[in-house]
Amino acid sequence: MQRMRWVLTAAILCSPAAWAATPASQPSGIDLAGIDHGVKPGDDFFRYANGGWLKTAQIPADRSSTGTFLKVFEQAEKNTAELIRNAGASRPAAGSNARKIADYYAAWMDTAAIERHGLAPLKPELARIDAIASRAELARVLGSRLRADVDPVNATNYHTENLFGLFVTQGLEDPSRNLAYLLQGGLVMPSRDYYLSDDTHMVATRAKYLAYIGALLKQAGMADAEAKAKTVLDLETKIARAQASLLDSEDVHKANNLWRMADFAQKAPGLDWIAYFKAAGLDGQPQIDVWQPAAITGLSALTASEPLQAWKDLLLFHTLDQSAPLLPKAFADLGFDFHGRTLQGTPEQRPRWKRAVGATSNDLGDAVGQLYVKHYFPASSRAEVEQLVKNLLAAFDERIDTLGWMTPATRAKAKAKLATVRVGVGYPDTWRDYAALEIRADDALGNQRRAEKFEYEHQRAKLGRPVDRAEWWMTPQTVNAVNLPLQNALNFPAAILQPPFFDPNADAAANYGAIGSVIGHEISHSFDNMGAEFDAEGRLANWWTPEDLAHFRAAGKQLAKQFDQYEALPGLHVNGEQTLGENIADVSGLTIAYLAYHKSLGGKPAPVIDGLSGDQRFFLAYGQAWRSKIRDAAQRQRLATDVHAPADFRAQTVRNLDPWYPAFEVKPGEKLYLAPKDRVKIW
Repeated sequence: MQRMRWVLTAAILCSPAAWAATPASQPSGIDLAGIDHGVKPGDDFFRYANGGWLKTAQIPADRSSTGTFLKVFEQAEKNTAELIRNAGASRPAAGSNARKIADYYAAWMDTAAIERHGLAPLKPELARIDAIASRAELARVLGSRLRADVDPVNATNYHTENLFGLFVTQGLEDPSRNLAYLLQGGLVMPSRDYYLSDDTHMVATRAKYLAYIGALLKQAGMADAEAKAKTVLDLETKIARAQASLLDSEDVHKANNLWRMADFAQKAPGLDWIAYFKAAGLDGQPQIDVWQPAAITGLSALTASEPLQAWKDLLLFHTLDQSAPLLPKAFADLGFDFHGRTLQGTPEQRPRWKRAVGATSNDLGDAVGQLYVKHYFPASSRAEVEQLVKNLLAAFDERIDTLGWMTPATRAKAKAKLATVRVGVGYPDTWRDYAALEIRADDALGNQRRAEKFEYEHQRAKLGRPVDRAEWWMTPQTVNAVNLPLQNALNFPAAILQPPFFDPNADAAANYGAIGSVIGHEISHSFDNMGAEFDAEGRLANWWTPEDLAHFRAAGKQLAKQFDQYEALPGLHVNGEQTLGENIADVSGLTIAYLAYHKSLGGKPAPVIDGLSGDQRFFLAYGQAWRSKIRDAAQRQRLATDVHAPADFRAQTVRNLDPWYPAFEVKPGEKLYLAPKDRVKIW
């Protein structure tokens, strides 16, 4: 499945010709003041490129980190906010997209109505939980809560408070039809490590979590709140023990488990699966892929072994926790105190208008996206970016031809896969229809709940149908990008196709080093340790000769070992295996971008600009693209849950490229120096 690409790509809004060699009078595109000349590039390239910026950069009080990505996000947020606020200005007709946008945002901002409603919007849901009197009814309630809220770019590390999650996409072995995937869930904290680790910070977080559970239940008027809190934490801890690890979840071969409906009772006894799937609307499915089979078996067993009251307490708390941002202020403040301050280290809540913009943009994604594209991403820009991506694909194709370790048989398969990569730029060709989604101007929580259900029904409706190869998994206003191995496709949303990732007035070296490397990164995901498991049609298939596969895996182990050495926090190192796919894509993407840059020079020498050579500008642009500052609590969470290495270590990827060494006169004995045999070269 696809992995999170949370700070990955941007694009270019000029014609390909603008990427040719540029005159020395053109701006370098490098933040010269951000460089710290007191740091040797060969000792710490991230701090050399960004040390000047790091000395003065401040993380906003309402954020857990800052950097290049946040700068782009804030511009997109500002643009989106203006569109959303203006949506109702012309008194749009009832039922129109503009009216839905205006009403959704208005409801989110109407704190007086939210205070007035209190817990009333949740009463039917809470009453159904309270009425659970049998295992069959527990199964029905659990089934009714199944949602397709899996992040498509983080599906291998899926996290949900619901006991299971649904993901709908093509089958691993049959790319012609959409299939339902059942994934583990059941936890509020970010991962199983938060429940099971003996690390002192994790132990302290568990104590604060226990207090939060009790406080939220007490705020809702529940008797014996402290006792119920202990029951909830005990049950979630058992759920955590049953869950598969992130590394196991990333092993796609362990995920290829097609179960018929009759298999569930035998392979995962405990839960009344007939009742569960009927309540979830999946009872007619001939097969379901169980992504983490041992976890599904373990979670099912818990529904039979643990007291009904424990499950009722857990479901009550989960309902309150999920709803807290749209409940009265006392609930919302408790939720932020734990999820924001404790888990992320963020001192202040984001302004309500920003949260309202984010929620509106999420739940009415394509409706807002159409407005965004109309105002900020013309068709001409789309065509220009598509051409740029083709240039990077061509560079990758040429690179495959030069790989001395690859046999002709594997090379032919790799080139065939590359030739069929489908690239989506800016926005989808077909927009979602929101006619069936009811939005009310005075029902913020109801709107959010109905939007969740609407998305679930949209995904469920795809089951058994032919796969839409052009399907988008991100909205145009999303500052992100994604590679979809099963679809063999790339999505580059419009919002990330802007400065500072790309500056049309800057030198080509900087643009290739920043945007070129991250577009190359996304292309390379089709050939990372997971993407390489899929063929040109997105089918799970081995297309490697044994010798080539052995070489590829050995290089991956070498890169994983390199990243294992990085210490992100005292005593906490990067997990090289967990982050391997992203690290492979970084090395390969940077390699491709470098080759494409030099090809753009047309055989002419690169100009010296601002006293920097072309190669220096290229690598500095890459290092400054990963500019970042993060709070310790947020860093700790990402180390446990994210498949990306911290940004500062991603900038050190340059040490694997031979041209970086002469560009900055890096010598043996400097901390980043690698002997030529130790420099990882994969693609």
